[in-house]
Amino acid sequence: MSAEPPPASAAAEELTADLAPATQPTPSKKQLKKSARKAERAAQRQQQPIQQQPPPPGAEDPFAANYGDVPVEDTQSKAVTGLSWTEVRDLDAAAAAAARSVLVRGFAQEIRSLGRMAFVVLREGRSSVQCVLAAGAGAGVSAQMVAFAKSLTRESVVDVEGVVSFPKELLVGTTQQARIVEIQVRKIYCISRAIPTLPFNLEDAARSEAEFLKPGGQQFPRVGQDTRLNYRAFEIRTPTNQAVLRISTQVQRKSENFCGQKTLMRYIPQNFSVEQAKLHKQMAIVGGCRRVFEVGPVFRAETSRTHRHLCEFTGLDVEMEIKEHYFEVCDVVDGLFVSIFKHLAEKCKEELETINSQYPFEPLKYLEQTLRLTYEEGMQMLKEAGTEIEPMGDLNTEAEKKLGRLVKEKYGTDFFILHRYPSAVRPFYTMPCYDNPAYSNSFDVFLRGEEIISGAQRIHTPGMLAKRAEERGIEASTMSAYMESFSFGAPLHGGFGAGLERVVMLLCGLDSIRMVSMFPRDAHRLSP
Repeated sequence: MSAEPPPASAAAEELTADLAPATQPTPSKKQLKKSARKAERAAQRQQQPIQQQPPPPGAEDPFAANYGDVPVEDTQSKAVTGLSWTEVRDLDAAAAAAARSVLVRGFAQEIRSLGRMAFVVLREGRSSVQCVLAAGAGAGVSAQMVAFAKSLTRESVVDVEGVVSFPKELLVGTTQQARIVEIQVRKIYCISRAIPTLPFNLEDAARSEAEFLKPGGQQFPRVGQDTRLNYRAFEIRTPTNQAVLRISTQVQRKSENFCGQKTLMRYIPQNFSVEQAKLHKQMAIVGGCRRVFEVGPVFRAETSRTHRHLCEFTGLDVEMEIKEHYFEVCDVVDGLFVSIFKHLAEKCKEELETINSQYPFEPLKYLEQTLRLTYEEGMQMLKEAGTEIEPMGDLNTEAEKKLGRLVKEKYGTDFFILHRYPSAVRPFYTMPCYDNPAYSNSFDVFLRGEEIISGAQRIHTPGMLAKRAEERGIEASTMSAYMESFSFGAPLHGGFGAGLERVVMLLCGLDSIRMVSMFPRDAHRLSP
């Protein structure tokens, strides 16, 4: 008996199953390329090493002692450890070649993150250096330590211990890039954290005008003068401010040294006003002190709000005997300021370059023998240039600047003396000229077209002094001790006074005296 054939439906299903592969459409070239790319990416993923994940919070760190915030109690002078500190400015190629281990402290100017690495630019004074943290057991740097460095706020005070080395790539943005060094960090501690949001970026406060005006360049925010002064304790961290204050210190120190070498006796004021101090220095000459000087704070009820006036400034005042002529006082001015100019050019090159990079100025021009012009000669120069001055009047600011330009063009100097001023524009105690009492034995000194010094021969005879005071409407009884001192016999004498902040402002080509005073005081500012 023969077998029955399969049902028609079952046979059809078997036939469909057998023919199915042959009836599917052939993949296109586009699909084949897409599949190949997927397979290639999968193979690459399999070949890549598995990246180590950062340790979870709270994971044990064998290098935990090498970083962290220093507790306040550890900063309370607990002990003298004898640690050896290095200044950032002293880091050089020799230290890198020797792989010298150093300990430095500074402000965290910038913090950058790059994977398992961190870069901290540390600034001390005007110098800065890049400090590198790369996680690795061989360097004693953990991932947690790198994370700590990344968490620092800008301008925090930080201690770094590490090895000086040569960078793999050329550094940008640090002073030590010129010396081609950086620090491989082994330990890092935060002494004092700055607030996360600072009043402004110091980088913006340190930019030059050229950076703001660069065509097509990045638009940076400007930091105005009032904002700068409101946060002066923060703003003076900029390299330019540091340089200006150092130059101010050098000018004051050089003035004191020069006066000391000229056997001038130091005068110590006793809470006198500006004029009282000047009169008392004259009385010291009457007392036989021969030469006296003072370098110290001066307080004045100044109402002028200009670029060159302050209510509190550092004054240099000199009073001295003269033998024959008030030019003997001019000789001291000449010697003092020429020595200051030479000292700054020799000892403060870097500071002047720092200032010039943000606020460009022309190199100072001066003569070995300071130029001396009479008041009449100066007025004639202005008249010939088309500027009329009130007859026998004082020079205003614009006239001073124009005369400065004319003198520089004709004589090649930014520094000169203008003498024999009209008596009417000088104090009552100024000695009149022997040949014409309408003029006086007085002088002003100019630097870059602005007055920095006033000086004169003083009246030393009590009769003439009383007469001049009366002519000016001054009651002699209000200064009886001063007037009486000249009746004891007084040497011929003269003197001068200068404001050192104004001197530094003009030396550095700055446009505001407030940039020179550490904490300026004027008619509108008493804080900070």
